[in-house]
Amino acid sequence: AESVRIQRAAGLIAELDTLCSLASVAVNNNYCRPSVDDSGVIEIHDGRHPVVERVLKDALFVPNDTYMGEREDRAAIITGPNMAGKSTYMRQVALITLMAQIAKSARIGVVDRIFTRIGASDDLAGGQSTFMVEMTEVSEILHQATPRSLLILDEIGRGTSTFDGMSIARAVLEFCADPKRLGAKTLFATHYHELTELEGILPGVKNYSISIKKRGDELIFLRKIVPGGADRS
Repeated sequence: AESVRIQRAAGLIAELDTLCSLASVAVNNNYCRPSVDDSGVIEIHDGRHPVVERVLKDALFVPNDTYMGEREDRAAIITGPNMAGKSTYMRQVALITLMAQIAKSARIGVVDRIFTRIGASDDLAGGQSTFMVEMTEVSEILHQATPRSLLILDEIGRGTSTFDGMSIARAVLEFCADPKRLGAKTLFATHYHELTELEGILPGVKNYSISIKKRGDELIFLRKIVPGGADRS
């Protein structure tokens, strides 16, 4: 007879529990309350990856800034060595946008959807190779994304031959960056360094790379995103 009252009370307690849990995590991990507006801008200061940071524990996580606008810095080509942190950086931007708090400070324009194309997988039982899965997912993203979407694209075109893959990667990046076609905010990690020439060709496209330091034959990853493209991987 009292099921409605019990369910209403349980719902209120659940909401309060969620808010208290988020507040506790924010205090303990130094998360911020961002400014959320309708600007279409993603501006993050000292952003961190909430999962990787917790797993590292004693190791220092290097924070990074991010700025993505509707016109300038709409698409970022991210290059650099393997294991330097390209994927971590892109994913933390997506997570910060989703959770809206993992940073020293942040301004987040409302994003309607977050799309990701990361990693290599196949569906052999369904008759789909690694390359077919990749292209199917890319196709779905390009058809469903809007100018208000955030796209995280990691090494598009690697499932086929080098020149075919580079052509696909360039075509996808051009489509995403062009406001007449899509114009979505896009983080695009690639080892096709030839694509860095698009910074001077397509408006809104900027090159970024993960900084490194060489000491003899040793490579030191600094985990910092800096302007400019890398010359090799």
